[in-house]
Amino acid sequence: MTKEIKRCAWVTLDDLYVQYHDTEWGVPVYDDKKLFEFLILESFQAGLSWITILRKRENFRKAFDDFDFNKIALYNDEKFESLMKDAGIIRNRLKIKAAISNAKEFIKVKKEFGSFSDYIWGFVNYKPTINNFKTMKDVPAKTELSDEISKDLKKRGFKFVGSTIIYSHMQATGMVNDHTTDCYRYEEICNIIS
Repeated sequence: MTKEIKRCAWVTLDDLYVQYHDTEWGVPVYDDKKLFEFLILESFQAGLSWITILRKRENFRKAFDDFDFNKIALYNDEKFESLMKDAGIIRNRLKIKAAISNAKEFIKVKKEFGSFSDYIWGFVNYKPTINNFKTMKDVPAKTELSDEISKDLKKRGFKFVGSTIIYSHMQATGMVNDHTTDCYRYEEICNIIS
């Protein structure tokens, strides 16, 4: 008899969710392109469930040139209209406009700091925060730090970067380890970052 693997309570039996939880969520990300991908996906997720975004992730990759921020920053009205007609993604006018303008701001941050990674990881002194949450109800939706990052990003012209979205981004990209302590990935992530 095999022992059942214990995962964070938010993970459903959906294979996409399981794979995302087991291989990506909470693993530190330092690659600018990947950080941009999560920023875009998190902004599109606002008001929706994460599984909705995961199911459309490949469509987003195709529609947004594999999250190449240099290409996205150059999108014109014609490209915008084609995105608005793309049933494979979330067709929200404001979120699509934000993705394009955020690509431009992302490039500015890269120029200023050398990389977006150096900018965003600077908020945690380049070291992931290891939390010790026992249950999902202990996990916050936002923190003072996500408030601070959100405020700074907004000041720089980013859109759809509220504190809750930013905290989700921090969780996804491993800036914080928010796997609950009973989840098998908690110790694995701790070992990765120690």
